[in-house]
Amino acid sequence: MMIRTMWKYLLLFLLVFINFFPSLVSAKDVIYSKEVTVLVYHHIDDHLQGGVTITTELFKTQLEALNRNGFRFITMDQFKNFMTKGADIPDNAVLITFDDGYRSFYTNAYPILKKMHIPAVNFVITKDLENPQGSQLPSLSREDIVRMRKENPNIDFQSHSDQMHVQKDGKPMLNNKFMINGSMETDDQLKLRVISDTKKSMAKLIELNGAKSVDAYAYPFGSYDDQTIDFLHEAGIKYGFTTKTGIASLKSDPMQIPRINAGSPYVQAQSINNLIKQAKRHQLQSLK
Repeated sequence: MMIRTMWKYLLLFLLVFINFFPSLVSAKDVIYSKEVTVLVYHHIDDHLQGGVTITTELFKTQLEALNRNGFRFITMDQFKNFMTKGADIPDNAVLITFDDGYRSFYTNAYPILKKMHIPAVNFVITKDLENPQGSQLPSLSREDIVRMRKENPNIDFQSHSDQMHVQKDGKPMLNNKFMINGSMETDDQLKLRVISDTKKSMAKLIELNGAKSVDAYAYPFGSYDDQTIDFLHEAGIKYGFTTKTGIASLKSDPMQIPRINAGSPYVQAQSINNLIKQAKRHQLQSLK
């Protein structure tokens, strides 16, 4: 009789534990090892609607769902050491990235990241540092970046170019030639333009102590080619982040890192787990 009663209390305890601490239970589920899911966001706003804009509440519940489902967040430095040195990372590793350097990262995303102790990296369009209120959406200021870096060194700021995040004649500037004074750009002129822009962007972020090492780049509009990679390498970039869907592994080209777009209003908290599992399935199928 006493044993039966003890089992009842034990069962009740387990039910309560699972209800209030689901992340500790599901954390044992290993979806992948020695790989990293890189999630990309853009704008966090409670009023503006858009394909790459989500609310603060959705952002928060997405991160909570990832925690609950056993995903573990890593820093940019951990990611770099994994990619180049094969350093240890936790199972179900996730790197949070943002593109464009909008001020909503500071006002809306950063407080959530800070409270939940989650690291992240923001790829900044550095020309907007000159006039943060002059861009289409308010951008991060130098003071914002300095403040966040002082408060939390696990928040990184890397390059999304200085002035290359525009299209000319309907084509991205990073990897296309354009007319200059009536003549088409030469290969050398294109190379000089890309390298100069990249070094300028990196210098601005280095001045702000934007990261331990400013050597990562998110391709504007996700547009690049082999020549672009060579130019960026020459400028000092070691890691290139794409818009291609997938999960990063030691086999991934460090200059062609895949990411998953989580910053869409269509990606609800409960579907994040399935989105990552789907990317993993596609990856396995492509290896067959």
